[in-house]
This record gives sequence, structure tokens and C-alpha cells, in this order.
Amino acid sequence: MRIAIFSDNFYPELSGISDSIIALSRELIKKGHYVDFYVPMYTKGDYEAANVAFKEIDLGDHVQVIRFYSFPYKTGTGHGRFVIPTGLRTATVFKFHPDVIHTQLFFGVGLEAIMAARMLVRPVIGTNHTALKEYLKYSFIQNESFKKGLLKYMNWYYERCELVTAPSQSVFDEMVTLGFKNVKSRVISNPLDTALFHPMDDKPALKKKFGFNDTTIIHAGRLAEERSPEVLVRALTYVKKEVPGAMLAFAGSGSSMVLLQELAKALHVADSVKFMGYVSKTELNEAYNASEVFAISSTSDTQSMVMMQAMASGIPIVGVNARALPEYVNAGNGFIVPPNDEKAMAEKLIYLLKNPGVAQKLGAGARTYAEQFSEPKIADQWEAIYASVIKSYNERYHRT
Repeated sequence: MRIAIFSDNFYPELSGISDSIIALSRELIKKGHYVDFYVPMYTKGDYEAANVAFKEIDLGDHVQVIRFYSFPYKTGTGHGRFVIPTGLRTATVFKFHPDVIHTQLFFGVGLEAIMAARMLVRPVIGTNHTALKEYLKYSFIQNESFKKGLLKYMNWYYERCELVTAPSQSVFDEMVTLGFKNVKSRVISNPLDTALFHPMDDKPALKKKFGFNDTTIIHAGRLAEERSPEVLVRALTYVKKEVPGAMLAFAGSGSSMVLLQELAKALHVADSVKFMGYVSKTELNEAYNASEVFAISSTSDTQSMVMMQAMASGIPIVGVNARALPEYVNAGNGFIVPPNDEKAMAEKLIYLLKNPGVAQKLGAGARTYAEQFSEPKIADQWEAIYASVIKSYNERYHRT
């Protein structure tokens, strides 16, 4: 199959969406398929901010990356890009002659996907990764009528698709409340690199490498308002009353980092909060293994790949009861607490730090649970989805 993947978010921007579709493409080409990416163009500064070389990512001989001219757009990563849709880029897609078009987001590049699908008469599959209400705060227009219109547009967009997928049921629940209807839908996890993210043996050496102690809590990913990282800093103040040596490590960066640093100073825990900045995935796996527990307070995540990676690395989770998190955190791998409740978050963190045997058992459960979402298993599901959608679409249009 020839698969065209459109996304408004891609390498080098720090993003679970980017990571998941890159991982999927690698598995698809192993199966003999061809993939073209249609994505925004980023600046040299964006590559430098991500601590990667200013060159195109190499995904193999059967993968091409086609970049569309873009403009900077404020998001939680600080490196968002916006592509103005024109429909003129369809000629580029036609050269690839895809069997199916898979769109990941519904902004400028996403509209290019819909236009290309109509002009080329190809089926389009839409994946919604986004809790749109959480991201409306980044809109350059804050008028309420505009926001309502954008929500309606999202549903209009996905109703143009043959099939809509999402990494959690929470996405569809929100879409339905906003009027989404008349389209087949399916929950499918993002692919997880369970080979890269795995339990490691030499915990003392890893702790020494990162400057972690024996009561380290870690969080990873974008540090932005919609992910509520300040709840973790506030929770730390309560944790330290019971576990004085506890420390909190943030792997990643984002628009809220300076505010978090100031908050840590104001709460007198700055010496116990470590800001690691961007780290490679190999180092992130090591950092997970050097920690006792992963904490996440986000109310906007539609899955949270960093949380899933932490599970694959074999550490327990304390997450909040918001959106997708309770769909993936269960009694076998961690705890769920109320959102925006630093005391409740602290209570479970204290429990795990004081009961390493329980933490170890939950960490083992987290690893076992994560294995069902490995890249090969999710790629198998996508291969079957693509084939089914292509077949039904071609039968409808009497194509062979």
C-alpha cells in the first residue's frame, strides 16, 4: 500500500503525535508499504531548540517527507507552525499516487489532506489526537463566537472521513457532545516503542548519572498550561513533609518552564526540583529507570505517550481523573486521583515512596500492560484498517 500521512505537527517539534506517526511509518515500511509525510516546514531555531541537527529526519528508503511552507503559531511547545491551505499542493500528492490518505490534525495541513482526497478520489482516515477545548486558549482569536465555530468546524472536518480514530474514548465523548455524528469511529492506541523503553538493571548508576536520589518523582513532556505541571510542584511541598528527601524531575520544556521555576522558589522547594530540558529518548528511558514513580497532572491528554513510555520502562503511575488518563491507568499499574488536587496527588506519591515493594509490583504490572501497545502490534492493526477502508471505498466507487 501507498499511504499518505498529513500532520500539522511533526519532527522536530516535541510531540506525541509526531513520535507516534514516525514510529508507525517505520513499522509499515518493514511490512513493505510506502509512506509519504506531508508536514510543516520548521526553522533552524526549532531544530536547535529540540537539540537535533538541522537536517531532514531519515526514515528509510520507502519514506519521503514533503514540507509545506509555514508560519510560527503559538502553542504549548513554543514551536508550533501553521500552514495556509491552498489546494495547489495536490499535484505533489498525485505524484505519490496514494491508496489512502491518513490525516492527523484538522488545521492547515489537515485541510490539504481533505482537498487532496477529494481531487484524487481516495479514502481519507482521520485521527483526532486533540482535546480541542484545552487548546482554544492558544487561538489568535479569543472571541466566543469564533471558538464555537471552530468546535463545529472540527466535527465538520472529521465527518468528511471514511473512518475516525482516536487514542482514547474520551476524545469521542467530547466530540459527541459537540455534535459529532454519522461517521464510523474506533479507539486505537498510539504505537509504543517497548524495545527502547524497557526496565533496566543498574538503577544506582543511572541515579548517579542524572543526580537523582532514592525518592525521585519524574514527569516528562511539554511543560505548558493545559498540562497543569504546577500541581506537581505544589504536591511536592506536601510530599517533603513525609519524605524529606523527595525530589521532582521534569524532562522536557515548554512555555510554562519559567513560571514553574519561579513557583518552586516561592514554595521553597527549588533545590528539590530538577529541570532537565530536552533529553534524547534513550536518556529518557534511563531517567524513568532512575526514578521511583511517574506523576502526571494533565487535564488535556488524549493518551499521554510519555506516561505510556514510563509504563514500558517499568515504573508506576500516579495520574489524574481527566480525559484519557483513567482509560490507561488502572489498579495494576498505578493510581488515579482527582484533578487539580495537589494533596491527593501527594498522598499517593508518599504511599509509593514509602512502600517500594508496592511500587515495584505496580511497575512490573505497568510493563506488562504496556506491551499490548507495542509498535508491531499497533502497526498490524493499522495495516488491517487501511486495507479494509481501501477495499470498502473502492467497492463503493466500483474501482479495482
